Amino acid sequence: MLLRGRPRTLGAAALLLLLLIGFFLFGGDPDYGRPRSQGAATFDGDPPADPRGHNRSDCIPPPPLPPKCELLQVAIVCAGHNSSRDVITLVKSLLFYRKNPLHLHLVTDAVARNILETLFHTWMVPAVQISFYNADELKPQVSWIPNKHYSGLYGLMKLVLPSALPPDLARVIVLDTDVTFASNIAELWALFAHFSDKQAIGLVENQSDWYLGNLWRNHRPWPALGRGFNTGVILLRLDRLRQAGWEHMWKLTATRELLTLPATSLADQDIFNAVIKEHPWLVQPLPCMWNVQLSDHTLAERCYSEASDLKVIHWNSPKKLRVKNKHVESFRNLYLTFLEYDGNLLRRELFGCPCPPPPGAEQLQQALAQLEEQDACFEFRQQQLTVHRVHITFLPHKPPPPQPHDVTLVAQLSMERLQMLEALCRHWPGPMSLALYLTDAEAQQFLRFVETSAVLSARQDVAYHVVYREGSLYPINQLRNVALAQALTPYVFLSDIDFLPAYSLYDYLRASIEQLELDGRRKAALVVPAFETLHYRFSFPSSKAELLTLLDAGSLYTFRYHEWPQGHAPTDYARWREAQAPYRVQWAADYEPYVVVPRDCPRYDPRFVGFGWNKVAHIIELDAQEYELLVLPEAFTIHLPHAPSLDITASAPTPPIVTVSGPSRTSSTRICPATTGCCPQIPLPCSSPEAPPDLTHTPCRHPTLLLFKLFKVSGEGLLGGICWVRPGASVCCCYSGGCSVPRPQRVWGWFLHPLTRNTLFVKF
Repeated sequence: MLLRGRPRTLGAAALLLLLLIGFFLFGGDPDYGRPRSQGAATFDGDPPADPRGHNRSDCIPPPPLPPKCELLQVAIVCAGHNSSRDVITLVKSLLFYRKNPLHLHLVTDAVARNILETLFHTWMVPAVQISFYNADELKPQVSWIPNKHYSGLYGLMKLVLPSALPPDLARVIVLDTDVTFASNIAELWALFAHFSDKQAIGLVENQSDWYLGNLWRNHRPWPALGRGFNTGVILLRLDRLRQAGWEHMWKLTATRELLTLPATSLADQDIFNAVIKEHPWLVQPLPCMWNVQLSDHTLAERCYSEASDLKVIHWNSPKKLRVKNKHVESFRNLYLTFLEYDGNLLRRELFGCPCPPPPGAEQLQQALAQLEEQDACFEFRQQQLTVHRVHITFLPHKPPPPQPHDVTLVAQLSMERLQMLEALCRHWPGPMSLALYLTDAEAQQFLRFVETSAVLSARQDVAYHVVYREGSLYPINQLRNVALAQALTPYVFLSDIDFLPAYSLYDYLRASIEQLELDGRRKAALVVPAFETLHYRFSFPSSKAELLTLLDAGSLYTFRYHEWPQGHAPTDYARWREAQAPYRVQWAADYEPYVVVPRDCPRYDPRFVGFGWNKVAHIIELDAQEYELLVLPEAFTIHLPHAPSLDITASAPTPPIVTVSGPSRTSSTRICPATTGCCPQIPLPCSSPEAPPDLTHTPCRHPTLLLFKLFKVSGEGLLGGICWVRPGASVCCCYSGGCSVPRPQRVWGWFLHPLTRNTLFVKF
């Protein structure tokens, strides 16, 4: 028989046990998640907190989402190369979930603007507007504030957004670059509806004990209400802040606090909290799942009980992905999903919203709609119209100091050529501009490859530009043009990634440019003789004498001697053996040397894709524009062997470049009629008063008409136009001035043979 008082004793013990369990589960703070002030009640307009610390109530329905086509405003401060990469991952997560048009207001330094302006221009995402603001112009407003945070001055610039953003902009969501969205941003925008008439700042409570001041002895944080608020995600009513005199308010508070505190520790967050401490009516606390903060001592896990609770993940620890957290693996997987997500898939329209298309998108769609899939050249025409996303200076880059004769090595590569980079850096100590054709996932592999390489990570003068892969054909000349456009020195060495230059070539080229007194007064292309070895291991020659010894021993060959000798025959290797001074050579059909030219040289024709004729056409254009071809007597570059690659297909894992053991030139990449124009159906006499024929829509059928693009008629000053070979082998050219037979002088061009479909080159 139990004593009468025993049940009460057991009940009290059970209640005490439950309280203890609750105490330990919530870290001694069962009120976490509720907005607190020191001795103050919750603020006017706060949604009540639920028992799980969600700072919301499931009994109160969420505010309705904004209309489908309402433009949502987002502001981000971004500076430097690394921060620019972070912005792209953030934007991917935004675009993945969004259902509204977005206007991104980007406060950037010059580096970030150059990167992001190019990226968004080539990304062509529908229903996204971009505005840039010069961070350097805003620096004087915050440079007087000492800041110990790793973000530096840029970490203070959110304070000046009310004055920096357009005066007619009333509301904006402000985001740190290290947040990842797991929900539709329209849900966050809808929380503006919770604001009272006076509230102007929406923030999530800080999810650590930093502002409680008890983390270590003599810890003196800036003043804050309770735990304070985190500024990684902010809702700003800009109109109300301007009316309240925000600029005067925060500057006065910061000036006063800096009399007793040496500096800010958490950048703008310290000042925001100090202002809110003094003016608590400004703040509207937000549900904590809208800023789940992952620091080492975070209490964020009380914000969520299942994946659907997560809205925004904030990597606010300096350790970023290496932070310690119970669920960090799940959060990391979410982040990596967007990091490696194919950004091309986010070029989707918002159906039902009349948003203006990105610049050039309408004309592009019209051109694509005119293509016929049954056309044998469909892939080529489609690739010609493809706009690739371009991320210039993907890694931190320090431009070389200006020098009048400096040379940048320019090349392009894909994933399977990464192993060439370290050797290339050892051979070429000067600046390089390299374009890489990669998927989003491969770009991250490349990043890790560079970071783990002692050779590559030590080089700050190598600029890597990622052109994101799209389509089934390798856009070789577009890659070259990207790398060429980003070169910063007066001269460029147009090379390929499979070549290693002589160890002394960089210094020799600069000395030769000075010695030849080029300096823009003389149009010259300096030819670097090319050689190749068929051995995977061989001793690289340190001088011309050593190279000649290897050449005589059969360890080296002149480049493509066995497969395509005419490609480099005009270099005249026999003369080069004995040469002591630069010598001039004449252009010849199929010539494709590696040359050093001024940075403003003609660009490569981007219509060439895949393998074949891409360099040949460029050398023709250099010759047509009267560049001298000068062979340098002490210069050389050597091609190294590699496993052959096949033509890329849509299912191929990485895009190849066919160079060694590839298809012969007679079976090279097709050049389609739409690329070069088409032959007229009937030959027009050159005396015809009619306008030049339309040669762009009818396929070439006549076996005796050979159409080619005219580069130049020497002595007549003609550039551009269409020429064809008439029956009897006479040449007729049509251009803006009419049709005529060129005088018996030099004419350069290239054409598509109408029967064999091979690209041929002519010089009359």
